[in-house]
Amino acid sequence: MFRTLTQPLLDATGAPTLYVAVRRVGEFVALRLWATIIGCFPVDVNLRTARLMGRLWWALIPRHRNRAMSNLRPALGDRYSERELRRIAKRAFEHFAQLYLVELVLTPRLISAWSWARHVELGRLGPALNEILNRRGLIMLTGHFGSYELLGFTISKLGMPLTAVMRPLDNPLISHYLEASRKAGGLSLLYKKGVMASAGNVIDTGRPLCFIADQDAGRRGMFVDFFGRKASTYKSIGLLAMAKRVPIVVGYAVRVRRGFHYRIDVERVIQPEEWDAQDDPLRWITQEYSWALEAAIRRYPEQYLWMHRRWKHRPKQERSA
Repeated sequence: MFRTLTQPLLDATGAPTLYVAVRRVGEFVALRLWATIIGCFPVDVNLRTARLMGRLWWALIPRHRNRAMSNLRPALGDRYSERELRRIAKRAFEHFAQLYLVELVLTPRLISAWSWARHVELGRLGPALNEILNRRGLIMLTGHFGSYELLGFTISKLGMPLTAVMRPLDNPLISHYLEASRKAGGLSLLYKKGVMASAGNVIDTGRPLCFIADQDAGRRGMFVDFFGRKASTYKSIGLLAMAKRVPIVVGYAVRVRRGFHYRIDVERVIQPEEWDAQDDPLRWITQEYSWALEAAIRRYPEQYLWMHRRWKHRPKQERSA
């Protein structure tokens, strides 16, 4: 595996390229060492350590802290004071430190067909389960919210295999490692680049296709309201739903108490019949699932990734102004 993933870098003659290869191997070794270390301790001990590291992340990286606050103020500033917004942001740093440093690594060990109920409770899943069992195909969406990794992993372990769209990480060694753990959990994976070429085939088999739907789509994306501001959103999800006439399920997994304890729930099921009467079906679909994600996040704002650049690109009229 090392040779396969690092050979293109080591063949180059430039020193910077060799440096990148060495750095990637070092990052991979550090990840495996970290996984070995935390595997020696109970998950609750590891999560307490990760919460502390999340506080350090908040304190020591002002760029991320400032971005989180500048996203939170226009989004929730009408409901919370500045002090409360800082508390929400700080807890978001703690939550994602736990997710990235501990839960991402340990989820394949902790969630199995027999043990999942110790860590996950099921909410209002009836409508979504009906759609999955109908096997006519559907699209499942979530955001950078709660534990999107646990969401797909648990559903797959319950005997309902999913196909998830992912972007490979910059470090191919770490990307391969994470892909292997996801596939071991029953997930099939499609790379985000060029996904539309094979997404239709997945839908045709009756298998759910899963997206993280709150990523900035650049200047060519469709700008819809998200927390009162225009946010660039991918058109491909709505176009695929319209072409295949399949429902869209908006769901999430949120931490319900301290430790590795989550609940999986469904916020909205959008049926094809709902957009038939709309003047602009694509815009209506995109706005509807964005509002559904927003509604869920408003109930658990401390579990949203406020430090990511959701509102990076602006509509043309704002740029002109």
